[in-house]
Amino acid sequence: METVVKYHPNTRQFLVEEPPLASSEPELSIETLQLRVQQQQILADFGVLALQGTPFAQLLDEASRCAAKGLGADFAKVLQYQPGENRFLVCAGVGWADGVVGEATIGADSASPAGYALKTGRPVISNHLEIEERFRTPELLARFGIRRAMNVILAGDGAPFGVLEVDSRSEGEFSRHDLVFLHGLANIIGMAIERQRMELNLRRALERQQMLAHEVNHRVNNSLQIVAGMLQLHAAGANSEELRHELRQAGTRITAVARAHQRLYSGDEISALDLGAYLREVCRDTATSMPDCEVEVSAAPGLMIRTDRAVPAVLLVNELIVNAVKYAYPGGHCKVRVTLSLQDNRTAYISVRDEGVGLPADFNLAAGRLGMRLARSFAQQLEGELEVTRHQPGAEFVLRFPLVP
Repeated sequence: METVVKYHPNTRQFLVEEPPLASSEPELSIETLQLRVQQQQILADFGVLALQGTPFAQLLDEASRCAAKGLGADFAKVLQYQPGENRFLVCAGVGWADGVVGEATIGADSASPAGYALKTGRPVISNHLEIEERFRTPELLARFGIRRAMNVILAGDGAPFGVLEVDSRSEGEFSRHDLVFLHGLANIIGMAIERQRMELNLRRALERQQMLAHEVNHRVNNSLQIVAGMLQLHAAGANSEELRHELRQAGTRITAVARAHQRLYSGDEISALDLGAYLREVCRDTATSMPDCEVEVSAAPGLMIRTDRAVPAVLLVNELIVNAVKYAYPGGHCKVRVTLSLQDNRTAYISVRDEGVGLPADFNLAAGRLGMRLARSFAQQLEGELEVTRHQPGAEFVLRFPLVP
């Protein structure tokens, strides 16, 4: 009885069904047993290499070396099937001269050993190519004086990836035990191909999600900028100073949120922001929208923070600046200093200081108008503390909040 090898597309593996050895079969020699042990060690080492995430091209080169070493052959190669041309590309190999690996092709029709294996779905052993009747000897094998060859299919994504082939110039025969070894290499490569396919799909999905997130942020930013621009136009045409102030204030809030989205779609990171850079941009926008207002910002660089925490922190600063413009400098020509620093590597510290007329005697941080109520709400959202200190002149509001809640 002969060994039966079946390729199972569902598992993308070869399963070898071996008949029991006849009692009359001679015992294996010491040399043969040593070779089988070596083959098992090669398979184990190659499996570890595959599990380590070795780059696929490097793994195919190593598979060729392992195949040749494990079978004592002169040559081995990986043939990648090119369906559009119905040919194989020698994509990896050992023993071949320059100009073969990565360049040479072989016909994939059933008239070649590799093509025959691909078409029939079964491994091919030809120990006497010169008298082979099933197929012709490819020109490449004839050129290098190949006498015998063995081919097994490499599983792929749906269709087979190609063929793993071992070639030898020497006389002798590849045995069914050799076929089992070559199948072991092919199964490991098949698992690597499947892993590569899954990684590619995951990478594509991640890239698509990032693209969609950037596109959403871009569109949201544009929409918010339009709304902020409309509010500024309405403010310019308002009849009362109170209404102009409220419209400008609403516009600066929207612009602050838009700035966050602009930074998100402009950068590679979509879950975190550089708080200092974001704060500078928003303060510049606020100063631009307010007449006779100068905002000086001092911010520690590289303070990355989650986007959902950066936005309320900067909106709080925006409210404090707008309040200073309206109440601390009733005659105009306002100047506000904003400082951002890090305390204990865990707590963000933001100070908003003005040198205006100061706070009224009955000022209560727990009460107040809309702007102050919003500031307290943002501080609570950040699980932080908002404090106020009276100065001569002016006042200072300080926000402390944990970088990670």
